[in-house]
Amino acid sequence: MITHKKTPRGATPIAERQGISHHHILAVAGLSALVAIAAIITPSGDVNATRSVSEAVLVEENDTLPSTEVAPIIEAAQAVATVDDLTEEPSPPASQPWEEFIVRSGDNLSLLFKRAGFGTADVYQIVHTAPQGRDLERIYPGQSLAFLRDESGGLAAVRHTINGLQSVVYRRMDGGFSSERAIREPEQRLSWATVEIESSLFLAGREAGLSSNLIMEAAIILGGVIDFVMDPRKGDTMEILYEELYLDGEKYEDGKVVAASYTNRGERFDAYRYIDSKGMTSYYNEDGVSMRKAFLMAPVDFTRISSGFNPRRRHPIYKTVRPHNGTDYAAPRGTPVFSAGDGRVVEAGYSRANGNYVFIQHGDRYVTKYLHLNKRKVKSGQRVVQSQVIGTVGSTGAATGPHLHYEFLVGGVHRNPRTIHKSLPKAKSLPQEEMPRFRVAIADASTQLAQLREERRLASVTPSGDIGAP
Repeated sequence: MITHKKTPRGATPIAERQGISHHHILAVAGLSALVAIAAIITPSGDVNATRSVSEAVLVEENDTLPSTEVAPIIEAAQAVATVDDLTEEPSPPASQPWEEFIVRSGDNLSLLFKRAGFGTADVYQIVHTAPQGRDLERIYPGQSLAFLRDESGGLAAVRHTINGLQSVVYRRMDGGFSSERAIREPEQRLSWATVEIESSLFLAGREAGLSSNLIMEAAIILGGVIDFVMDPRKGDTMEILYEELYLDGEKYEDGKVVAASYTNRGERFDAYRYIDSKGMTSYYNEDGVSMRKAFLMAPVDFTRISSGFNPRRRHPIYKTVRPHNGTDYAAPRGTPVFSAGDGRVVEAGYSRANGNYVFIQHGDRYVTKYLHLNKRKVKSGQRVVQSQVIGTVGSTGAATGPHLHYEFLVGGVHRNPRTIHKSLPKAKSLPQEEMPRFRVAIADASTQLAQLREERRLASVTPSGDIGAP
């Protein structure tokens, strides 16, 4: 606050020297303090705002000063504000950027660290001191490693991007590295498609815009009631509801099948995804009967039968009559082969006749055999579950071309895999106390499937009311 000397009563003022008087100098000093405070309160450094504060103070407390004396003070204050306005705070140093490297085929952890300019000592320290450091030893093509340097150029942090949803950041700390896993939750959106079979489910699904993985998942879900090798006919239809997962507004990948309906020669099979009261997820028909049968109808998908079960078949290589105790599924080399049911691998090896083979024991009575594999994906003694990939189609051993030879034994006796399913154990059903909860859970999906069927039916009707050509 600026103070003024009061003139004693009856005294005559003494003339001041020309220029700014002593009390004016004090006023400038005080005003400068006010300007500084105003600059703090007004971080934008607006000179006009500072001027208004200065003038307001002078008008309020210096109304005894002539305007000719106020002007120099305002100019001095503005000069101080202008100098302060031109003085900028030093900007903080820029943070070091992450250096990212995409994992290529043949890469390992040491090669990636070397490519980034770090040594084996850094590799050893991060792997052996970070809580999840061992996970870095399992890197795959398409993933990425990003490196962050400290001010001296040393290793400060490593970011392992596993996929679009998961990443782990390792940061240097006293005595080693810490680790922090980040998991992103994608946005789920419901989508649907209607498929009409012309030649195969796979081709029809692709034409409807479905991915290969989604078509395969639908086939596995329905694989206990539909043999997609022999059963499909031209004109069969499928309606499918499925999730699509989005990240940052863009589709990341397909999610799970929510429901599917397949009509084969007029007979309809529905499947609904349901999480029961115990948290177990499975697929059931509208009556709560599990779609997961004891065995798949076929251990491969989208193939053709090249040779059926025939006890008196003439062997194409040995030219003698030898029993064909299984079914041959012709398929391109590398086609996945699934375990027909839950069980344990009792044999996995190679022989001159069978080529690469896998035998699986299912309980006490059942054994399935898979011959002529290109590659085996399981080992003897390993537990497997239904639909698990156990190998790929090949032509090893006594085979004339790529195919899977599949056998089914009951009590040690070969049975026809195409007909044995009629005598296999029935599928499990949901308990009665679970049914009210199940019906509520599938209500929306059931309504949507019905709408899709109705839309397809109406689309097949011409404007005149005639049924369109099949």
